[in-house]
Amino acid sequence: MSDVLPITKIPRHGLPPRALVVGDPDRATAAAESLEDAALIGQNREYRSYTGTWKGVPVVVSSHGVGGPGALCQFGELAEAGVRTFLRLGTAGSLADGITDGDLVIAEAAVRDDGVTQQLIHPEFPAFATPEAVVALSRAAPEAHRGVVWTRAAFSPLVLTLPMADYLAARVIAIEMELSTLLVFAALRGLRAGGVLVIDGDARPEHPDPSAYDPHRDVVAAGVARATRVALDALVELEGAE
Repeated sequence: MSDVLPITKIPRHGLPPRALVVGDPDRATAAAESLEDAALIGQNREYRSYTGTWKGVPVVVSSHGVGGPGALCQFGELAEAGVRTFLRLGTAGSLADGITDGDLVIAEAAVRDDGVTQQLIHPEFPAFATPEAVVALSRAAPEAHRGVVWTRAAFSPLVLTLPMADYLAARVIAIEMELSTLLVFAALRGLRAGGVLVIDGDARPEHPDPSAYDPHRDVVAAGVARATRVALDALVELEGAE
């Protein structure tokens, strides 16, 4: 048997129990640059993984790419290698007044429109963040918005055509692509999981021009840098909650 796992190419055993997971491999690299003793431990396709320490606590930082199915592969291999607490850092579109570019959103739960968890468990099963993860993230970012987010497989403004009036009326506050997959996976495995998202645009139907969507602006980059520190600080607090 190989010493590395087949999809992410990370070591099969011995990883720290806490992980920050992100979509973009370059975002994983940027987060790893904030760690002490950072080391690349695996790279394959969209998956790029590092270990290091943050404030003396060993952590993993790993990218999972775009969409729930590929992300699920990463979550499974990280868990096999020893991870027990997952925090996802991603970007999201706003669905609420007062939540704007660069703001942080802490997910309390997610709508399961991810295209993959229906193959894991009945659709009535909820996608909920571990309460202590929500608390730790909220302490690290008291200014962040909290609420339910919508995880949807078809998220791009250029292809998102499904009416969302019911979700807007139910006060769902943001839309993204992978979090409900993580939350359901963690719940089924008895693991801890949560997520902090950075707003990179307004995803509501009245947005004047979907083709103008640009997630690479300075305000978003500053939010991602802030959210990276928030997530790492929350992982440190969660170490003490074990």
